[in-house]
Amino acid sequence: MKTGTVKWFDNKKGYGFIAREDGKDIFVHYTAILTEGFKTLEEGQPVQYDVVEGKRGLQASNVTALK
Repeated sequence: MKTGTVKWFDNKKGYGFIAREDGKDIFVHYTAILTEGFKTLEEGQPVQYDVVEGKRGLQASNVTALK
């Protein structure tokens, strides 16, 4: 699993981006967040995730908050 920091996440649209450790950004959709209830992420939140190939390139999967 990779680690990174949430760059931004739009609750209304259900997606955002994670800043990867290599400095590049990766797309994250709310369906990739592993949590109960309302699936959201906060700006600056450290996360752990897998990388998968999506329809439009690489995206995060199995996203969990680290704090």
